[in-house]
Amino acid sequence: GDDLTESVRARYADLAPDALLAWFRGARVAMIETLCDLDPSTRVPWYGPDMSVGSSLTARIMETWAHGQDVADTLGVTRTATRRLRHVAHLGVRARPYAYAVRGRQVPPAPVLVELVSPEGERWDWVAGAGEGTGAGPVDRVSGNALDFCLVVTQRRNVADTGLEVRGRAADDWMAIAQAFAGPPGPGRPPRARHDA
Repeated sequence: GDDLTESVRARYADLAPDALLAWFRGARVAMIETLCDLDPSTRVPWYGPDMSVGSSLTARIMETWAHGQDVADTLGVTRTATRRLRHVAHLGVRARPYAYAVRGRQVPPAPVLVELVSPEGERWDWVAGAGEGTGAGPVDRVSGNALDFCLVVTQRRNVADTGLEVRGRAADDWMAIAQAFAGPPGPGRPPRARHDA
């Protein structure tokens, strides 16, 4: 939990930047080697509920990407989006029920079709929370580019500040609370017009 985060910060806070980067790269290699030796279905602990090794790796990709976005935003730089965003988008779709659960709410029964365009122009589709609909398929939709979707589900941007097209009550409700990360409900981001005012 937070004690582990603080102990790691305290232990390495005095390292020079080059030494810190070398430690980080070594720790990354050690983590990958350890996890690659485990059965992907093995449960491992984390801040929220335990998760499989496979899900844990996806979550680490998401967290690294999201916190990297925080750094990019702070420095005012733009990163090049790649097809690796598929991992973040997939987790964002799979976490739809979690966003409701941490708020003590039921997931609306209407499924939401997520139609994204990758940075390379591929189409990525998911159905989020296929509930007991009428069998006619989802009517509610979230569509647009994958980067915008990932920024919203990691709460780095408000959906109003993206080019995402959100249609239907269930889709609107989800995008207002989307949360691809474990832990308590995130506060979300206000739209830039209100945030900058």
